[in-house]
Amino acid sequence: MFDCDCCGLCCQNIRNSEIYAHLDRGDGVCRYYDDDTRLCSIYENRPDICRVDLCYEKYFKGSMTLEQYYAMNHEACNMLKVQAELKAKSSDTDKDSGQGQDV
Repeated sequence: MFDCDCCGLCCQNIRNSEIYAHLDRGDGVCRYYDDDTRLCSIYENRPDICRVDLCYEKYFKGSMTLEQYYAMNHEACNMLKVQAELKAKSSDTDKDSGQGQDV
């Protein structure tokens, strides 16, 4: 089973994939992502493409091994975490330097 830490970053960045475009609420975030809880509001009934193991079985089993699929998903997850960290650092730097503040 795919080891997910439920950070929600994949759900906040669906604009990065065509297969999730129909779930975009207009800002690149999944329409079912709950900003307050940072969890899926329909988790038990989420689409097959949001279920890593089922998605592999239905769409990717013929083109890669399960280990490759997990590795690909972990890589994408890690990239999203790096991007979020860089964005947070940039935001902190802007606050410290006074950029983005009205004068």
